[in-house]
Amino acid sequence: MINDILAETREKMEAALHVLAQDLQGIRGNRASTALVDRLKVDYYGMESELRQLANISTPEAQTILIRPYDKGALKAIEKAIQEANLGVNPNNDGEVVRLNMPPLTKERRQDLVKVLHKRIEDARVAVRNVRRHANDDIKEYEKEKMISEDEAKSGQDKVQKMTDEFIAKIEELGKAKEKDILEF
Repeated sequence: MINDILAETREKMEAALHVLAQDLQGIRGNRASTALVDRLKVDYYGMESELRQLANISTPEAQTILIRPYDKGALKAIEKAIQEANLGVNPNNDGEVVRLNMPPLTKERRQDLVKVLHKRIEDARVAVRNVRRHANDDIKEYEKEKMISEDEAKSGQDKVQKMTDEFIAKIEELGKAKEKDILEF
């Protein structure tokens, strides 16, 4: 029973970490990244589609994102989606591809991005702690219903806490790496 709770807890904490990792890819760092635009929603013939489904996205240079649509008819819709996303960059459409020349980050913009980063990291920490709370509640419920002993409950809660500490450390690690990427010149 406790092993089931621990397995489910690990699964949920891994999911929270995965969501954070994907979220952080969308925060602009020092180099241009396709993750900045690949999940952008584009209104393509009345259907909402992610940009990565409509185009090949690459970074030929450190400060450039190149978007080559599979259908040239999508160029205007892609351009419009980028402008509406308010990424702080104007798309250049040459009739074949959309080119995004990423301007260097200003000191103020870097500080704003770090604030956003810290908020996302805190949200991930809270998510992991909520998973811990639910796991501990389940363990206490099993103990109350005499399905497990007091010692088993204590041992289970200790394991949940160790798992929580492990995932909080992984979250901190991801955050530090991303902060370094943002602040690096």
